[in-house]
Amino acid sequence: MHKNISVIYSFFLLIGDFLAIVLAFVAAYIIRVKFDDRPLIEQISSKEYLTAIILVVPLWIVAHFAIGLYQRSIYNNRFKELGRLIIGSFIGILLVIGWDFVVPKNLFPARLVPIYALVLSLGFLIIFRTFAKISRKILLKRGWGRVNLLIVGYNGASFDLIKYFMDRENEYKILGIVGSTDNTHGIRKFSSIDEAVDKLGIYSIQSILVIELSNNSDEDSKILEFAQINHIAYQFVPGNNEIMSGKIEIELVHDTPVVSVHQTSLLGWGRIVKRLFDIFVSLSLLILLSPIYLTIALLQKITEPKAGIFFKQTRITRFHQEFKLIKFRTCKSEYNGLTPEEAFTKMGKPELIRKYRDSGDQIDNDLRYGSFSRFLRASSLDELPQIWNVLVGDLSLVGPRALIPKEIGAYNKKHHILSVKSGITGLAQVSGRKDIDFEERRRLDVYYVQNWNFWLDISILVRTIRVVIAKNGAK
Repeated sequence: MHKNISVIYSFFLLIGDFLAIVLAFVAAYIIRVKFDDRPLIEQISSKEYLTAIILVVPLWIVAHFAIGLYQRSIYNNRFKELGRLIIGSFIGILLVIGWDFVVPKNLFPARLVPIYALVLSLGFLIIFRTFAKISRKILLKRGWGRVNLLIVGYNGASFDLIKYFMDRENEYKILGIVGSTDNTHGIRKFSSIDEAVDKLGIYSIQSILVIELSNNSDEDSKILEFAQINHIAYQFVPGNNEIMSGKIEIELVHDTPVVSVHQTSLLGWGRIVKRLFDIFVSLSLLILLSPIYLTIALLQKITEPKAGIFFKQTRITRFHQEFKLIKFRTCKSEYNGLTPEEAFTKMGKPELIRKYRDSGDQIDNDLRYGSFSRFLRASSLDELPQIWNVLVGDLSLVGPRALIPKEIGAYNKKHHILSVKSGITGLAQVSGRKDIDFEERRRLDVYYVQNWNFWLDISILVRTIRVVIAKNGAK
């Protein structure tokens, strides 16, 4: 929100990136020239080499600028930042090699030097930026560099935002809330913007965030004009979250700005890249995990010779399309295909129904499953056949949970959920597994659909591996 702090931090990132890249080229030169006895293409002194590198590395920094590595939205998200660093490193080394190609004198004493530099630069960039983040957090905790924020209005979005801004590691310091609410979470309250300015002082306010626009357009315009006159950063939360959610594009149509709102950012090339990634990963996993598939199938036949190996269930995916979701069967054959209520009633233990529902649709030592089936569920190995669903296009590796037809009515934002393919794992699954309630899972699914990007998928896959290993919520 406040430009100056972001600019200062971006400047330090730029200096750190420059030093990291130069250091990588120096290390690459030393490794190849000093520790490798193979002949060189050309004898280049260390002084000549260092001078040339210092002059050419700015090309690499330009590449970093071009892909947004000095923007808050990128460096505040570690997965986005890592992805951009990888891309930027490849673009940067290509620019340097291109420069070496067009100038008459060789830049590198050997062909391996730029390869070494590429690998080392990525490592040094990650180390330097991690150090910068840690230093920034320490300074923010001590109150240095925080932006004085005045919040105007209070609605359903306020609690989460205020909780976020109150974190001491956050770069914002809430001065107060202008609005009619009594629930200000211990934060100073003002009845009007004039009262806030009078008591806080105009120069103490660095940023204004309007969470809820008033019914009086003149009052809203007054706040905006006040911010602009006094050079205070101004942002607002759209009053209608449903309309303004998703991917927003602005274009000029006959000199008139027109806003296009899409339900999801998973469009065009993003959708193609996601599908290609799904095919590559699912095919690779099916080949690599084939011994595990065969072992599980064999053990299932040994434990229950007459029962089937797979369990199939109708689910709903993108655009309301039905498909058969495949899992390894875990229920005993006599309970397979029955609802929990039907199964507990059939086994003569109807009292377990309420216990099962009250504990979040799980129960210790569930009698519907044998010991091997419990192992499959606890380890999530029962979900491995869904990789086939991914390969054939029914599912994606990452996406909202595939809904059972009878659940459709419970999703009041199903048009968002069903605008993308369902997934084996998703944001809801890695945010507490069964420890979070239905409404929170729905909210996380909607967030994923509206804010999709490729690196969000990668981060969810990494977190899924952690969750499975930790057996968080799996029984």
